This record gives sequence, C-alpha cells and structure tokens, in this order.
Amino acid sequence: MKTKKGFNLRTICGENIIVGEGIENIDFSRIISMNESAAYLWSHIKDTDFDEDTLVNLLLDEYEVDDATARDDVHTLIQKWLEAGIIE
Repeated sequence: MKTKKGFNLRTICGENIIVGEGIENIDFSRIISMNESAAYLWSHIKDTDFDEDTLVNLLLDEYEVDDATARDDVHTLIQKWLEAGIIE
C-alpha cells in the first residue's frame, strides 16, 4: 500500500487533519481527522510502500500495546483510510 499523493497531515488548532492538496483531491464534504497514534503512523509511512506489519511494528515500537491489539487497530485504521480514499 501507499499513501495517495496530495494528502498531507497538518495540525490545525491542535487537531491532526489530513488535507487534500491539488484540484483532484479537494472534497469539502468531509474532514479526515486523526488521533495521535494515527497521525504518528501517517507521518512515518507518507510516500513509502507499507503493509499492515509495517504499521503494527511502528505501533509496537512507539506505544505500550500488545501485538493483538496493535493488529486489530491497524486493520481497522487501514479500512478507514481506504474508505476515505487516502491510501491505495
């Protein structure tokens, strides 16, 4: 998988927001907000190839979480990112 070009993480008023840049990525019908751990993952995989294991390992390295919880969270997060159209 890879993040789609033109989507960048910004911190606006203390909130982590994915901003679509470029005419092809502008969709004002929704705002993509990320919590701290999702923003951490995004910042580490932006513009690189990644898979679920990559994200799980990043979570395990940064947070005190067990493998099963990290895997469940990553699976859910990837589904949300796919639905939002910010990864491919």
